[in-house]
Amino acid sequence: MSDFQTKWKTGFFTGVTQGWRSFIWIGRIIIPVSFLVTLLQWTGWLNQLDALLNPLMNLIKLPSEAALPIISGMLINLYAGIAVMTALPFTLEQMTLMAVFSLICHNLIAEGIIQHKSGINVIKATLVRIVAAVLAVLIVSLFLGDTSQSIAVAAAPIAPSPLLEVLKGWTINLAGLLLKILGIVMTIMIMLEFSASLKWGEYSLRLFRPLLRIFRLSERTATLWLTSVTFGLMYGGAVIINEAKKGNLSKEELESLHISIGINHAMVEDPALFLALGLNPFWLWIPKLVMAIIAVQTYRVIIYLKNRLLH
Repeated sequence: MSDFQTKWKTGFFTGVTQGWRSFIWIGRIIIPVSFLVTLLQWTGWLNQLDALLNPLMNLIKLPSEAALPIISGMLINLYAGIAVMTALPFTLEQMTLMAVFSLICHNLIAEGIIQHKSGINVIKATLVRIVAAVLAVLIVSLFLGDTSQSIAVAAAPIAPSPLLEVLKGWTINLAGLLLKILGIVMTIMIMLEFSASLKWGEYSLRLFRPLLRIFRLSERTATLWLTSVTFGLMYGGAVIINEAKKGNLSKEELESLHISIGINHAMVEDPALFLALGLNPFWLWIPKLVMAIIAVQTYRVIIYLKNRLLH
């Protein structure tokens, strides 16, 4: 057997092992969180939480009716937020602001737990995303005119679906999601292990070094950053926790990485979901990218000042 074949075989089987462990790790988080939020949605309690966001809606220049799609996105995912958003007669400008907010600040429970277990405190990670989303919306709103006008919403009550029907739909959707996660995580882990066995890491580092300098991230986080930006936070978190266990990354490197990818991840799939609503692509991609850069720069300044004060 040639040296190449040996390295390929080693990388493949190591990647499969690591991929399966990462899949189990993600599943233990997603399944209970998804089940709990589904029950909250079925009972109607989720709808009652929108009143708590009314002050936030006033702050980010949106009507109170925007609270429900935003909180659906924050606690469930972008799909839930978009579903509510399209069911109500929002203007294009209002949907733009909701998209900007939701693209940065969505699925906070599951993704927050994943970030917490892979290198950053869940409260810190969540607050960073919320603050970044608010600031991004405030800046974008300066270019869009009046977006605070209320909308007409029908008051007819909607009967909830039977619980068994809801759970059946949840099971089918979850199974599809888990299969997708398994396929992506396995592919990523095999590629990473194969790349490591052939020592291709330096080549990828040279390719993405300019981007990492812009984001002020450690060069050792290149692969982890690229994984999260391309595939999403859940998949990136699985890779990050695997690397963090090796002890190759410092706390500051991990937190900088998480601050960046918490704001700016899944850059292909997530913004594309809103294109069907007729929204301007510029507002779907650029604000979260800029906020990620600003957030990491701010974090590094805070760390620098903290170290100066301590020494």
